Amino acid sequence: MLAPSADDLSHMRAALALARRGLGVCWPNPSVGCVIVRGGRVVGRGTTAPGGRPHAEPVALDMAGEAAQGGTAYVTLEPCSHHGRTPPCADALIEAGVARVVIASRDVDPRVNGAGAARLRAAGIAVSEGVLREEADEINAGFFTRVRAGRPLVTLKLASTLDGRIATMSGESQWITGEAARRAGHALRGRHDAILAGVGTVLADDPDLTCRIAGMRALPLVRVVADSDLRTPLTHRLVATAKQVPTWIIARNGADPLRRRAIGALGVTLLDVPGGGSGIDLRRGLEALAERGITRLLVEGGGRLAGSLLRAGLVDRLAWFHAPAVMGGDGLPAAAGFGVARLADMPRFVRYSTNLLGADMLSEFRRVA
Repeated sequence: MLAPSADDLSHMRAALALARRGLGVCWPNPSVGCVIVRGGRVVGRGTTAPGGRPHAEPVALDMAGEAAQGGTAYVTLEPCSHHGRTPPCADALIEAGVARVVIASRDVDPRVNGAGAARLRAAGIAVSEGVLREEADEINAGFFTRVRAGRPLVTLKLASTLDGRIATMSGESQWITGEAARRAGHALRGRHDAILAGVGTVLADDPDLTCRIAGMRALPLVRVVADSDLRTPLTHRLVATAKQVPTWIIARNGADPLRRRAIGALGVTLLDVPGGGSGIDLRRGLEALAERGITRLLVEGGGRLAGSLLRAGLVDRLAWFHAPAVMGGDGLPAAAGFGVARLADMPRFVRYSTNLLGADMLSEFRRVA
């Protein structure tokens, strides 16, 4: 394939920026960006709408109108070729008369996976694929993980001292990091479909688990609690506000039926999964979230939940906020022990981003395959 032109790179970067805007609010669909250009001028832009419909391509085509004819469409994910609740985006591009389509990532959904590009080519449209694919793949990572692995992409968020402690021996944890880091943490929430906490954190902190950056999200963040025996109090914020903000609890099959009825009556959605160890089967819990459409899950659950997810190999990304302080060995660890006896058994990650946030630092990591 010929190297992309400077114009192709520029317009695809604009489409990628549009796609990033929709992260966290497009599930169960991927967040896609589309830019339509004719005669060197941008005539249409589109992002997948909140809730996943309409898709980016028809939004951009509606803006472009007749100006799309003979133009070039830059799309961050291969246009769909199957009929769902909306007609195929590939057909919409064909009917609009575009002359060329530039695609960043191929759609791994087996209903598409090359069929969209093939349909465009069969209609006489020139197609270029793989332009800025790595950047697009990262935006699509949640959707791809849901399709390939049957679970959401899991980002474990930790806020600790330099020696990896998240609370003092007495349980005090607010606040280890400063205001800038906490705001970045809320921005991280805003880019995910759902947030997961363990029942221990809920009992200790009574959190609301919302994104408190005004205007960042068009839809509320789904709040999820891993609570095998339904110990979450009915008076806690998550339950008390469940009719206003979606709240789901992953519980063990056979949990107390009286608690189930009481919690369900207050608007909480209960997801039943098999037990596992002393709690729930976390993999089955993540699969239950994926079945409901969740593609990107942020975990802010405390050391026990962090250790359990790491032990099970279910952490794809780490977002680690470090405060410039040392607490010592009697503080609570960021991840509880999970049986590592040999160095070769440790989960390994590679850092891809580092940012200073006031006095604190955020480092982001991907799991080594």
